[in-house]
Amino acid sequence: MIGIVGYGSYLPRYRVKVESIAKQWGSDPEAIKRGLKLFEKTVPGMDEDTITISVEASKNALKRAGIDPEKIGAVYIGSESHPYAVKPSGTILLEALGIGNDVHVASYEFACKAGTEAMYTAYSLVKADEMEYALAIGADTSQGAPGDALEYSASAGGTAFIMGKQNVIAEILFTHSYTSDTPDFWRREHEFYPRHAGRFTGEPAYFKHVVNAGKKLLEKSNMKPEDFKYAVFHMPNGKFPQIAAKKLGFTLEQIETGWIVPWMGNTYSGSSPTGLSAILDVAKPGDKIFMVSFGSGAGSDGFIFNVTDKIVDVQDKAPKLKEMLDNNKIYLDYGEYAKFREKIILNQ
Repeated sequence: MIGIVGYGSYLPRYRVKVESIAKQWGSDPEAIKRGLKLFEKTVPGMDEDTITISVEASKNALKRAGIDPEKIGAVYIGSESHPYAVKPSGTILLEALGIGNDVHVASYEFACKAGTEAMYTAYSLVKADEMEYALAIGADTSQGAPGDALEYSASAGGTAFIMGKQNVIAEILFTHSYTSDTPDFWRREHEFYPRHAGRFTGEPAYFKHVVNAGKKLLEKSNMKPEDFKYAVFHMPNGKFPQIAAKKLGFTLEQIETGWIVPWMGNTYSGSSPTGLSAILDVAKPGDKIFMVSFGSGAGSDGFIFNVTDKIVDVQDKAPKLKEMLDNNKIYLDYGEYAKFREKIILNQ
């Protein structure tokens, strides 16, 4: 049995509401809520970045796994917002967590599916008996240009998974990836904000890859949508995952638990992994979970998980996603939000 032995998430306390952003640009907030199914999003504190988010998420994963950090043989952080262009994020994390030096480290990038990219690699290394445990993280402090549609969704947060063979809480039964050269979203070197191809990011990009990866995963597993208790898809907004679920034959009830985007926003590499974290917080032994990520450029990774009886032993050992989403929130107005995200640069 190979799969997740520990998981943990982290979301910043700061939030900005759709109304605050819409007011700044003279837009109708109710129209945006209806169109994107978004209400508010997380905002990283001025001292938070992908690395600090990854550390906090990994601490929670270690609490649930209950293992010695030095047994981890690989650390992979998937993100669009690594603090350094030339310096790995994982080296700082392994020092912070006491993982040791006999470890393979890499920073992954593939737009919003870099987190599941890290999960797939970590799972594969454990499966190949290269190491006892491997740590995979999807985390971001995503950016949207002022006035752009992305500004309503681009948020911050992340989730970490420890893969192993002992005390597995969610066994990975099947995987499948679907990839093509579909440039719907990009950011070139030295550019601060990403660009996107508007409506093109829907059918030719998101839906083509998510649906094809999902169909192949169902075919490979010889399973049907009704065989699953839960499903989670990448959440660039509130509407897209609902449409993808319907196209694949899943119900809104199946995606509801992991559909956290209206109150969290799009955490990019942390999006579908954090939705999976919310599901694991409430899942019961025997539940099956269907997951498909998406990364612009473009590709999707699919996973099928089977929850084991070990899940009940770990769910309460670290903060749950719903608690982070609902409690201790600090709301920012647009000016504060712009300052936090360095859209306003103060004179030094």
